[in-house]
Amino acid sequence: MNTKQSFGEYLRKLREDQNLPIRKVASKLDIDPSTLGKIERGERSANKEMIPLLAELFEVEEKTLGLILFSDKVAYQIIEEENTNEILKVAEEKIKYLKNKNLKQGSLDLK
Repeated sequence: MNTKQSFGEYLRKLREDQNLPIRKVASKLDIDPSTLGKIERGERSANKEMIPLLAELFEVEEKTLGLILFSDKVAYQIIEEENTNEILKVAEEKIKYLKNKNLKQGSLDLK
């Protein structure tokens, strides 16, 4: 796995490595082939509901797909900022704090 690849690039590589046409993969995801093409080109984001379907289709771990998808989302959110490394460090600490706080309270409700 190349973690520098975007989710779309990784998805395209998986599809091409298995010689699957875009329409067949799109059909499995219940989306239009043009939508899948946009995801592969980075013009549109995939959603987490696609992960189990793609993991099964390409026989890869859901964790791997989730890691690439969610790291894309984080990267695109902060790419324009000057202090990205600091933001990531603070976010990591904040995640630990929130998980710990919510474990003590009994639930995590971020909606």
